[in-house]
Amino acid sequence: MKIETAISRFDIPRLEDMPDDLQQRMNEVAEKSGFIPNVFLVLARRPDEFRAFFAYHDALMEKPGGLTKAEREMIVVATSSLNQCQYCVIAHGAILRVRAKDPLIADQVAINYRKAALSERHKAMLDFAVKVSLKAYEVNEQDMCQLQEHGFSEEDMWDISAISAFFGMSNRLANVAQMSANPEFYSLGR
Repeated sequence: MKIETAISRFDIPRLEDMPDDLQQRMNEVAEKSGFIPNVFLVLARRPDEFRAFFAYHDALMEKPGGLTKAEREMIVVATSSLNQCQYCVIAHGAILRVRAKDPLIADQVAINYRKAALSERHKAMLDFAVKVSLKAYEVNEQDMCQLQEHGFSEEDMWDISAISAFFGMSNRLANVAQMSANPEFYSLGR
């Protein structure tokens, strides 16, 4: 039995009423993926915040660096799971499956990354990301040394921290908005 759910508890602007740059971004995403992810539609209600959100998102998630794009998505899935953000686990789980070329990884990371088929390096990365997400006030020099022992640079540590912190904010907005995941996400990368 399929139950129809709203995209959000908040009103969603019509695509044709959105500023041109938002329409263009959504059209580009739809052309690439075949659909517009609901997060774009929900955040479009506040164009300035939409622009700032996606500028920071892209700066964290799309840049070259010591972390692969799959590792970045792994951080999102692990921390979003602990923050109980269904939208981000489903959406970024799909992206993780595609980027890691592994149909099982997202489910394993979301349920319990500590028991997932991950390297010790990845488990250390996720341990740190989770600590940033849930107990950032406890982060100390020992945490940084453990990451260094696994080959993470200072820039990598910043990226892990920033991704975890950014998605902590994103998880909270998605939960409050009761944002539903697009059905298309469920089958991506499987």
